[in-house]
Amino acid sequence: MSDVVGTSGPITGRSQASVAPAPGGGHGTVRNRAVTAASLLAVLGVVYGDIGTSPLYALSSTINIISAHAPPSPWEVLGIESLIFWSLILVVTVKYVMLIMRADNNGEGGILALMALAQRVAPGPKLRSLLGLVGIVGACLFFGDGTITPAISVLSAVEGLEVSIPGAARAVLPIAVVVIVALFSMQFRGTGNVGRIFGPVMLLWFFAIGVLGAIEIAKAPFILQSLLPHHAVIFIVHHGWIAFIALGAVVLSVTGAEALYADMGHFGRKPITMAWLWLVLPSLALNYLGQGALIVSHPEAIKNPFFLLCPHWLQLPMVLLATMATVIASQAVITGAYSVARQTIQLGYFPRMRVLHTNANEEGQIYVPQVNRALLVGVLLLVLSFRSSANLASAYGIAVTGTFMCTCVLATVVFRRVYRWSRLAALGVFGGFFLIDATFFAANALKIPQGGWVPLLLSVVLTTLMTTWKTGRGLILSRWRQDSLPLGSFLARLPQSRTLRVPGIAIFLTANTDFVPACLLHNLKHNKVLHERVLFVTVQNLDQPEADEGGRMLVEQLAPGIHRVTVRYGFMESPNLPRALEELGAHGVDFDPMQASYFVNREVLVRGTIPKMRLWRMSLFLVMTRNAVPAIEFFRIPSDRVVELGVRVAI
Repeated sequence: MSDVVGTSGPITGRSQASVAPAPGGGHGTVRNRAVTAASLLAVLGVVYGDIGTSPLYALSSTINIISAHAPPSPWEVLGIESLIFWSLILVVTVKYVMLIMRADNNGEGGILALMALAQRVAPGPKLRSLLGLVGIVGACLFFGDGTITPAISVLSAVEGLEVSIPGAARAVLPIAVVVIVALFSMQFRGTGNVGRIFGPVMLLWFFAIGVLGAIEIAKAPFILQSLLPHHAVIFIVHHGWIAFIALGAVVLSVTGAEALYADMGHFGRKPITMAWLWLVLPSLALNYLGQGALIVSHPEAIKNPFFLLCPHWLQLPMVLLATMATVIASQAVITGAYSVARQTIQLGYFPRMRVLHTNANEEGQIYVPQVNRALLVGVLLLVLSFRSSANLASAYGIAVTGTFMCTCVLATVVFRRVYRWSRLAALGVFGGFFLIDATFFAANALKIPQGGWVPLLLSVVLTTLMTTWKTGRGLILSRWRQDSLPLGSFLARLPQSRTLRVPGIAIFLTANTDFVPACLLHNLKHNKVLHERVLFVTVQNLDQPEADEGGRMLVEQLAPGIHRVTVRYGFMESPNLPRALEELGAHGVDFDPMQASYFVNREVLVRGTIPKMRLWRMSLFLVMTRNAVPAIEFFRIPSDRVVELGVRVAI
């Protein structure tokens, strides 16, 4: 199976890797990382900001649904607390931390890494295509989550000013806008640096919310009964339809669970797991229970139970700490969005974009400027349109629960085929989780008219873009194969052609390994010469995060002075072609980078006589093509060593 990633000629192929999964530990060689205090702090600062700040709005949003006409009774509070607590246990702890995070792909996580694993072991091309669509839809919903999270998190924190400073409502929006702009402006510093800055703040945050909750629990230990799951069942049975609606708010307590998995490649599984089990989960449980105890003791606290947990003198400092924490909350999904964006590029579902590495020692720590700008614009539009966290809550759950369901589907295939679970076990476990996720999704679907349409619309738009790009690049590759001269025929005729050979190294970039690159034929046609040494170079994208050690390059001699070179990259790597070609000496090929010239095609796309794409889709594909990063920049080829030759392609 091949694909094309790029715009200046089809120069990238895609191949399914053949590495066997490591039993119980993911796929291939998992990168082991030592768990240190610094790594745990960085995890707190990057991974747990989103789910760590959900107490700001999750419980209050749920309570408000059932208290429209009367204050909630103590047993109703117990039921809601039980729903939230067991959601944290089942969805986050069991599903993600204990199970999904085992399904790493060479240490990398995220729904696209899971999709690559599932596709690799899926029987039949139809199932592989279906799983690919599930992964893309899940990734698009994750981008929706990445847009809504900064908006709702920052707004909910800044709204705390209204508790301690009467009349501060007018300042909420301007302050939120300033905070959001500042957050996105510092992303270029990189994940590691941001984590070191944010980690101590989040450590203080989890300590503070845990202590405040524990103090209130000590005053009303009655709330500890909510740890028994039957209170959740009683609440659902008694309230029926209202309880179903309330589930749409309960899911706000587990937002950020997908970010744990998506950010696994940045820090590794162990630090994320340890931080959750030993600090994050206990702090969240204590705070939710504390808020419930406060509402039982003082029903008037329902208006803002989180900030009313604090004594009056502590409320304003807590607002400041909450604002910093919600800025950090946004970091989890922003970082995850960078990782998912690079994966979509490398898997051939999106045009090339600039990917900047922010850590010389960690391949996974990246910054994608175009994604950063798009997220900033989207977040500001949401803040200015919805204007409050309560309004945005309607839009939040759809993206989260939709991604949860897509992850469940892919995980069922991976655990059945990679980890050799029985069909009954795989369907039983992940079917149960899918039922939970689907229930949450259905409850949130009721809020589509109030704002739930936002992530759905964004997902449809992004899915359309990705499938259009994939289809368009596939048509171009197919056209190249149809119109190109077989390489074997060219090499057979070359000795009799009396073509003049000139000194130097010519590198022809191509995805058609069995055909002559069009740029070579154009060079022969116009310049009537061929270099003494010729390299046909294909960059191959693997369905695994990184190329195996020693498997980066494959070199094959086709004729005297002519070699075919395949350079392999995983979908979590950023290609650097000149650096890779410097290793040719180890393969017996004399390579001097100062003597090399790179020949690439500059495509001129036109609509074919019998077009294979609809007009609107063709127009969209052309727009995406024009805005893609040029191949020479994406592959880090020196611009002064590039020769571009125009080629007309009809699709």
